[in-house]
Amino acid sequence: MSDRPTPAPRPATEFADRHIGPDADERAAMLEAVGYASTADLMAAALPDSILSAPGAPAPLDLPEPVGEAAALAELRALADRNRVLVSMIGQGYYDTVTPPVIRRNVLENPAWYTAYTPYQPEISQGRLEALLNFQTMVADLTGLPVAGASLLDEATAAAEAMTLARRVDRKKRSVFVVDADVFEQTLAVLRTRAEPLGIDLVVADLSEGLPDVDAFGVLVQYPAASGQVRDVRPVVEAAHERDALAVVAADILALTLLRSPGELGADVAVGSTQRFGVPMGFGGPHAAYMAVRQGLQRQLPGRLVGVSVDAAGRPAYRLALQTREQHIRREKATSNICTAQVLLAVMAGMYAVHHGPDGLRAIAERVHRRTAELAAGLRGAGVEVLTDSFFDTLRVRVPARAADVVRAARDLGVNLFLADADTVGLSCDETTTPEHVQTVLRAFGAQTPPDGADVSSALPADLVRDVDYLDHPVFHTHRSETSLLRYLRRLADRDLALDRTMIPLGSCTMKLNATAEMEAVSWPAFAGLHPFAPLDQAEGLVRIVRDLETWLAEITGYDAVSLQPNAGSQGEFAGLLAIRGYHRSRGEQRRDVCLIPGSAHGTNAASAVMAGMRVTVVACDDGGNIDLDDLRAKIADTGDELAALMVTYPSTHGVYEETITEVCRLVHEAGGQVYVDGANLNALVGWARPGEFGADVSHLNLHKTFCIPHGGGGPGVGPVAVRAHLADFLPNHPARTEAGPHTGAGPVAAAPFGSAGILPISWAYIRMMGERGLRAATENAVLAANYVARRLAPYYPVLYTGPNGLVAHECVIDIRGLHKRTGISNDDITKRLVDYGFHAPTMSFPVPGTLMVEPTESEDLAELDRFVDAMIAIRAEIDRVADGGYDREDNPLKNAPHTAEALTADDWKHAYSREEAAYPLPGLRQNKYWAPVGRIDQAYGDRNLVCACPPPEAFGD
Repeated sequence: MSDRPTPAPRPATEFADRHIGPDADERAAMLEAVGYASTADLMAAALPDSILSAPGAPAPLDLPEPVGEAAALAELRALADRNRVLVSMIGQGYYDTVTPPVIRRNVLENPAWYTAYTPYQPEISQGRLEALLNFQTMVADLTGLPVAGASLLDEATAAAEAMTLARRVDRKKRSVFVVDADVFEQTLAVLRTRAEPLGIDLVVADLSEGLPDVDAFGVLVQYPAASGQVRDVRPVVEAAHERDALAVVAADILALTLLRSPGELGADVAVGSTQRFGVPMGFGGPHAAYMAVRQGLQRQLPGRLVGVSVDAAGRPAYRLALQTREQHIRREKATSNICTAQVLLAVMAGMYAVHHGPDGLRAIAERVHRRTAELAAGLRGAGVEVLTDSFFDTLRVRVPARAADVVRAARDLGVNLFLADADTVGLSCDETTTPEHVQTVLRAFGAQTPPDGADVSSALPADLVRDVDYLDHPVFHTHRSETSLLRYLRRLADRDLALDRTMIPLGSCTMKLNATAEMEAVSWPAFAGLHPFAPLDQAEGLVRIVRDLETWLAEITGYDAVSLQPNAGSQGEFAGLLAIRGYHRSRGEQRRDVCLIPGSAHGTNAASAVMAGMRVTVVACDDGGNIDLDDLRAKIADTGDELAALMVTYPSTHGVYEETITEVCRLVHEAGGQVYVDGANLNALVGWARPGEFGADVSHLNLHKTFCIPHGGGGPGVGPVAVRAHLADFLPNHPARTEAGPHTGAGPVAAAPFGSAGILPISWAYIRMMGERGLRAATENAVLAANYVARRLAPYYPVLYTGPNGLVAHECVIDIRGLHKRTGISNDDITKRLVDYGFHAPTMSFPVPGTLMVEPTESEDLAELDRFVDAMIAIRAEIDRVADGGYDREDNPLKNAPHTAEALTADDWKHAYSREEAAYPLPGLRQNKYWAPVGRIDQAYGDRNLVCACPPPEAFGD
């Protein structure tokens, strides 16, 4: 342990002082360790002059002067007051809902849940994995399909993923996908965006009249339809199967508590949104979409899949299943671009089902349906033509030439309806609809209260009424009291390691402070209660936040235009590449379709390029981790006038500032290509260098990394795309909002016009409170922390890549391969042993197999950095004991890690090392010990014996 004394408390007069972990004395000690007098000197030595606005100097940023937490929250409150949250009956895939307070406070607002990372280290993720298994079980039960994933981004992109899944499994390699005309407009628009680059021909048809005579690989139908009509989809499904095509049903999750499931109706795939299960509308997101598939399609399932395996003691344990589908492994051959899910929102939706149980969900659905039937009866009684005869919660009402007048009258009475066309009004009831709301809507149409005895009986077709039980697992019946659910949520959170307990030193993923002041506004009703298609004059405050962020992010990056629509980093990549594609096509250069990608790149890069209709060519890296310029020149020459783009991450995924980046940009531009700089590592540039100035044409930015939106266990995320002026005309747009993007854009990449707008106040607050000086200081301290950790670890683990002056950027790669070869101890063994020391592991085997990539971030103070370094040094001593024979090569604390309390207290301890060595390798752990809930998990067993729903309770017995 470090013998450095605890520093005296410092006055926290600015937000940046609290965001940045080390104080002045700690920074001085760290700078002394790395050999620089100031963080500015360190940055000047680490960064190439070629990327700076002036040699050795940071980039000036025109941002507002920073304010403190109280002032920022007051500004946000003033912006919230500019919004008007009316009763929403717009529907169209977004519905008001009641978030149970116990879930809002203990999941959405709880850092134990929102600061967690993707559960790639399953032993310390058992709580969120169980919560996701609940979600999967809920989806599988309600859809009637056996395998459900752990969430996708939104319903529209889930439908697009289903389309590409159907194409992948099509043995005939057909190009036609049929879509029902009665789907949500945003779903059809996203399908078009995804289909065009892949050469998929969309055929839109009225499927109530049967499947058109085309040779299609798949068909998508909405259930209930966008118009509200509940149709029997079996004829369409059967016709699709007769043609050897897959049938995809986009189904309303609440309606499925009353209606026959897609699986029962023969569907191969079901998709939809779980937003109405307790997740606020948030002006469009984030929300957890779902996908479930029939047996035989599970290996084609996009997104994450939680499965049940066993640990070293043979007890059930959870982990991510079938991970070989992922793009970090398969790159351009991945089944989809699945880097980001919506885990936090999936946890909320799953817990909503746990909270209500099957009887409670059915009661909510029956109440929603009753309100809709009352509306239909009242309208018909007044002579108004209701077009929807069989419905669940949505009606289309014909009022010739006066639909806009009715919508306006309802708005004046405090209710938003849906203007379908000049003659038709749409309206949807939801969990929050009251009898008073029904009366208000009837008045807007000029109708009165339904007369006594009016027919308000069920409008569900009798042969589609569900008669199969669901959610019969005990978890959906146990936690009826708030006390029980509160303790269940706490028990699950206690099984995890999140940022509220310890630093998470993951390279590439930037797990830094998500300050409470940044998070606070997310659950304010004035932001959370907005429908994404509500009139913009009702969302003035949130639109102002959108416009501020567009301006600030453009300034920070040196680009000219920004779109906040992409609701994940992967979607930002896709949107950026579509902008490049659109630019080349506008110049008549359709032949440009080759994307050069360095071998060190994120796997998402290659997967996104394929989605954008590009061919991937890999460029080699040299021994220093830099792009090999000779190979780049050769690949450019070979590609010729087919070169579309180069995708490069800067600083590189090897953790260095490549000296040749401006030369790389020049070579690509001279060949007619565009340069895409992956913004994943922007947190090592902010305030010092701007990609839009040093040669890049487009970047996506991870707001969930650099700009403090929390990872939430693997989502939510926002991945804006930023471009130079010549690409601005090709940014995403949206059919429901001309203000969301240029009419010349490629179409929407997300269901909502402004993406996951509900969490944008987080990044707005971060930038507002940090200002130019704070943002620059964050960058400097992130780079200082990485170099401090690298310098301290270097005598024990080789640092694989460094730049000039032996410096790294914001992360460092340490090489375990030599140790593994000499001792048999792998990087996996080290990550599991770190659990015993109370740490989440660094990134394992990326970008180089057999390595660990460490990113300490600017938010960790010196004591926490030293605690991690001390743990790594102690682990190296344990490895040395294996090497010199002090520990057996197979029976040692590393090979058997993590050690559970159960294993350590068992009577039959059979290991040559002591229980104390296993449990308390450092003295400080006696006062603050995290106990892994399970031992090391058998990954292969879980894939051989795939179980992706809640196991029965007896599985956990003796």
